[in-house]
Amino acid sequence: MTAGLVERLSEAPTPEPNPPVRRTAAVWWTIGPLVIVAVVAVYPLVRVLLNSTSGRGTSSWSGVLSSELFRTSLVTTARIAACATLGCLVLGTFIAVVLAFVPFPGSTVVGRLIDTVLALPSFLITLAFTFIYGSAGIVNAALFEIIGSRPVNFLTTELGVIVAEITFFTPFVVRPLLAAFAMVPREQLDVAASLGASPWRVLRTVVMPEAWPALIAGGGLVLLLTLNEFGIVLFTGAKDVTTLPVLIYTRGIVTFDLPGAAVIATVQVGLSIGLYLLYRKAFAQMTSGRGASTRKDNGNAVLDQA
Repeated sequence: MTAGLVERLSEAPTPEPNPPVRRTAAVWWTIGPLVIVAVVAVYPLVRVLLNSTSGRGTSSWSGVLSSELFRTSLVTTARIAACATLGCLVLGTFIAVVLAFVPFPGSTVVGRLIDTVLALPSFLITLAFTFIYGSAGIVNAALFEIIGSRPVNFLTTELGVIVAEITFFTPFVVRPLLAAFAMVPREQLDVAASLGASPWRVLRTVVMPEAWPALIAGGGLVLLLTLNEFGIVLFTGAKDVTTLPVLIYTRGIVTFDLPGAAVIATVQVGLSIGLYLLYRKAFAQMTSGRGASTRKDNGNAVLDQA
């Protein structure tokens, strides 16, 4: 029987090798996107770097980096970005949890409004804040009629910039979290609730572990956006709040110091790229850890069934 099986296997036709992959066509297809990326992204960055060393050469770098205004603007930019990101994470998580797990009349309308904010330019939020909290806004007008003064004046301060950025960028955290919450199986929540777990414990042990990647993705996006935000700071009229984008505008447009503006822009680009790479590394480590944990849980389940 074994000899007959060997004979039939030897008489079977040998499969033909796969045809060679035509790499030439693939190379031609990649040239177009590479050219677009080079023209749109790489060339402007190279021009900025070259302009930072033109004119006075490396003295532009030493002059800008050693200035007190640059160091203050750098610290202010980092502080505003960190506070706004933290506020967006807290407020966005709360709103997403309420919209996903606490049904109430009008929740669909609130979700649509959040989607609408994503399509609006940032300066519209600042104008709305001016009409509400400005010196001649609704709140101060009402308080003037009651107490005879206009005490609300935070809009032109760093706090006003942070509150405006939280208001505008919170939807960038809410939307990924809603998508992550929608992927949580309802059966897991029902089982946890039937075992006597409190809503807070269900949220902490069942829901949030599934939403951590979405939360990090939204927080990373908000951090990058707030780090480079210019319109909100400009339209609030906060004259004492100088961030790196505002300093670039002042150096390049107001004082016509193009090499100095290019130096600050290069630092801004370096910060953005560094934060993006850090975010990608953290996200990759989290997803790989979650994948290993899932594989371990599946293997344990298979062993239990065996």
